Amino acid sequence: MKIKNILVSQPKPSTDKSPYFDLAEKHNLKIDFRPFIHIEAVDSKTFRKERINILDHTAVIFTSRTAVDHFFRICEELRITVPDTMKYFCTSEATAFYLQKYIVYRKRKIFFGKSKFEDLIELIEKHKGEKYLLPLSDKYKPEIPENLNKLNIEYTIAVLYKTVVSDLSDLSDVNYDVLVFFSPSGINSLLENFPEFKQNNTKIAAFGSTTAKAVQEAKLSLDIQAPLPEAPSMTMALDQYIKELNKNCKK
Repeated sequence: MKIKNILVSQPKPSTDKSPYFDLAEKHNLKIDFRPFIHIEAVDSKTFRKERINILDHTAVIFTSRTAVDHFFRICEELRITVPDTMKYFCTSEATAFYLQKYIVYRKRKIFFGKSKFEDLIELIEKHKGEKYLLPLSDKYKPEIPENLNKLNIEYTIAVLYKTVVSDLSDLSDVNYDVLVFFSPSGINSLLENFPEFKQNNTKIAAFGSTTAKAVQEAKLSLDIQAPLPEAPSMTMALDQYIKELNKNCKK
């Protein structure tokens, strides 16, 4: 069976230079984009009930740009002026540079890892005396606090936004050759919106080990996985899978 159409459970890329469009042209595919989940802000009234005082902390750990947005949003809503002395620890350089949207970058103490939270641990360990605030979604990975607990780091988790299942009722079905997922929440959304979903000949692609695990726990077949050494991105994994499938179809 040739791959003719793919549904990617993310927003459509904002630029025409996306590798998904290159993939579509290369293999003559129809690729649709539809977020299976979305983010909802935790409002200031709800946050106050947590009795978290942001200014009691001397450093903030950011795991994503979304976390950056919601940290500064809640500060604005609560009319909190973040002091210049606040330190920022980011999981990636891209997230660190994103801080420029809110602060004068060169005047602040900013640290960043390579891409994973584990990469940041070494930097945090060198600054064990800080009181860390950790803005997260309600669906945060348990290994994040586990890593901090091992170091006896003083930290507070602040749930500032929620990952919510999107309403997909306008989709008559999910009859695609490939469904692409990037988080366990995406799998949950599929099954919540389509409780009678049967995989049949549909191929499922998963990015990340936790997403792959969620596919298997849902008793679905995992056909395409990334990142892998030979396929560090999802588009590369899809490209390789389609090439191999087309080669077999010609035999």
